[in-house]
Amino acid sequence: MKIFNNKEELSIRYDKEHAAVWCYFNPKKRSCFSMTMLKEIFETQNAIIDYFKKYDMNPPYPIRYFVLASQIPETFNFGGDLDLFVSLIRSKNREKLFEYAKLCVDTVYLNATGMNLPVTTIAFVEGAALGGGFESALSSNVLIATENARLGFPEIRFNLFPGMGAYSLLARYAGVKTAEEMITSGKIYTAKELYERGIITEIASSGYKTVEKYMKRHSKVFNGMQAISKAKKRYESLDYEELLDITKIWVDAALKLTDQDIKTMMKFVSAQEQKNISEAKRIRTKQDRRIDIEKVTFPLIDSNGNIVMRDRRKTKDRRKGEIYQKAAS
Repeated sequence: MKIFNNKEELSIRYDKEHAAVWCYFNPKKRSCFSMTMLKEIFETQNAIIDYFKKYDMNPPYPIRYFVLASQIPETFNFGGDLDLFVSLIRSKNREKLFEYAKLCVDTVYLNATGMNLPVTTIAFVEGAALGGGFESALSSNVLIATENARLGFPEIRFNLFPGMGAYSLLARYAGVKTAEEMITSGKIYTAKELYERGIITEIASSGYKTVEKYMKRHSKVFNGMQAISKAKKRYESLDYEELLDITKIWVDAALKLTDQDIKTMMKFVSAQEQKNISEAKRIRTKQDRRIDIEKVTFPLIDSNGNIVMRDRRKTKDRRKGEIYQKAAS
C-alpha cells in the first residue's frame, strides 16, 4: 500500500506479467522535478526497499523491474525546477537549494544502485529529457528511448552545469572526455546519436512494448544478468559521497550566477511554461485501464479499504465499446 498509495505527481502501477513497477511522471504544472515529485519518487523507492525487507527479500508479488516513464506527450522531463532555483538564488538561500539538490542525489543514487535490491531500473524516454530529466534517465540501469527522443544538458547556456549525477554517470558510461564534451557543449542529442555512443541501451521502435520485450528477454536469464550487474557495480561502483560533493559544488556555482545568467535561466522557465499540458491530453497508462470483470466478484474491498457492493460500469472497457456482461454472483 505504501508503494501504490495516492501520489500528487506520480502514477504508479504494477505489471504482474513482467514483475515491474512502472513509475510515471505526472506533474501538476510544468514537466520538471518539483520538490513534491522528488519526495514522492524517494518515498516510492524506500517503500519498495521496505517491501523486500518485510518479506525477507522474497515478497509474494515479485518486483524485478522499476521503470521510469512519463504521462506527458513528447516529454520525459525537463529537469530541475528552474523557477524555484531562481527564487532561491536571488534570496541566497543555500540551505534550501542544497536540500533540493540532495534529494535529487538521493533518488539518483537509489535508482543507479537498483535500491541495492535484485531490481533492474529502466528509463523509458519519449520525447525531451533535458538537464535533470536526462540525469534521471542516465541513472537507470537500462535506458530505452523512442526515435524522436531528444536528450541533453543545456545548463551551460546559463553558466551552470548538471550537478546531480551527470558527470559521474556519463564518465562511467562513456569516459571523462565524452562526459565533458556533452556537458560543456549544451548540445541536444538524438536517440540515435546516444545509442551509437553506447549511452542508450535500445531504441524503442515499438513504443512501450519495446520495454516489455526487453523485460521478457531479460527475465529468461535474470539470475545471470543480476550477477553481471553486481560485478559491474563492484567494478565501477557509484560513490554516494562523490555525488554529494559534486552537488555541493553545483550549489556554490548556482549562488554565483549573475543577473544576466538568471535572465537566461528565466527564458528556459518560459519555455517550460509553454509546454504545460491539460489533464485531458495526458497520455493514458495501463493504470487507467478498467479491471477484467471476469476475474472479479462482489462485494470486494478496493485498494483504499472501501467496500464495493456492485460493479457500476456500463461497459467492460469504454474505449473498446464492449458490452458489459454482469459478473456471476
